[in-house]
Amino acid sequence: MGDMMEFSSTRHNPLVDPHVGVWSWEIPVYLFLGGVVAGLMILGGRALVRAARGDDSRTFHSWQAPLLGVLLMNAGMLALLLDLTYPIQVWRLYTTFQPASPMSWGAWVLILVYGVLLVSSVVRLHEAWPWIGQALPALQRWSDALTVVPARQAALGWANMVLGAALGIYTGILLNTMVARPLWNSAIVAPLFLVSGLSTGAAALHVLESIQRRLAGLRWPAPGRLPALLQQVGPNPPAHGASTSLVRIDQAFLGAELVILSLVIIDLSTGSISKGEAASLLLSGRYAWVFWVGVITLGLVVPLVWQTAMLARRSANSVLPALLVLAGGYTLRWIVVNAGQASAFVSTAAGAR
Repeated sequence: MGDMMEFSSTRHNPLVDPHVGVWSWEIPVYLFLGGVVAGLMILGGRALVRAARGDDSRTFHSWQAPLLGVLLMNAGMLALLLDLTYPIQVWRLYTTFQPASPMSWGAWVLILVYGVLLVSSVVRLHEAWPWIGQALPALQRWSDALTVVPARQAALGWANMVLGAALGIYTGILLNTMVARPLWNSAIVAPLFLVSGLSTGAAALHVLESIQRRLAGLRWPAPGRLPALLQQVGPNPPAHGASTSLVRIDQAFLGAELVILSLVIIDLSTGSISKGEAASLLLSGRYAWVFWVGVITLGLVVPLVWQTAMLARRSANSVLPALLVLAGGYTLRWIVVNAGQASAFVSTAAGAR
């Protein structure tokens, strides 16, 4: 036998090769809150356009939606910053624009979203935050200028809807472009996240409307200084029709989400071996119970059936279906992010064996 040569390699030493970290809880939270804000912008923008046409101008979510959107966007951005290794360097994203980079598109969309949400929050300042209008007359004049000209209000509404759609689709495209993860590499993920965002946005407004209704008869020590999200527009609580309208909207989006989610599963199951393995993670693998119980059953089917019974007057009105929709929307992002990271390419030879 010949001489034996011995050698060692340091290529798997973390001090030599960069460490590849995995996404933790921050990314599902960011994607979920971004989806809710997208839904709020589209629904609130639709209300602004309707108000500009002469419909009921006191539709509560035409100004509650952007206020809630700003708060949720702040929470989502905080989660995203916590995930970044160097959050203080995030400003460098805005020193350039890369048309081929979804991350660059997303960074600029987020800036536009913030601007439109803030402007939309002061459309009817004298009803939402009257004490701010009294303290800042210039801001009140700006609010009046937006309100009294229907064309401006309609333009703002359309800006909300367009940017809301861009934000909702972007959260799916961000995953779809990562072709190394078969579970994410489906063009249907983007519309799935958009429709889920619309559903959770309607659910969030339903919860907010329920809180308003319960607080309507209470006396507060500082009238007019109650946080704007908790006070109703005008002297009367939101009409019952506002809640019913939100339930009907949510039903339509839940049904669409079930259809699109089915298409995602079909796309994965009938695709490559790698995609088939990715689908099995959801259907029968380690994430199956979360998928079938948390997403399909509790997040989609139960709220859909419950809301149908509410509309048919076979069940008392309840906010619980909306809470289940919100929980299901977060669970969907959680399972897509985590199962997606667990998915990997399978070689044809390995699949044949």
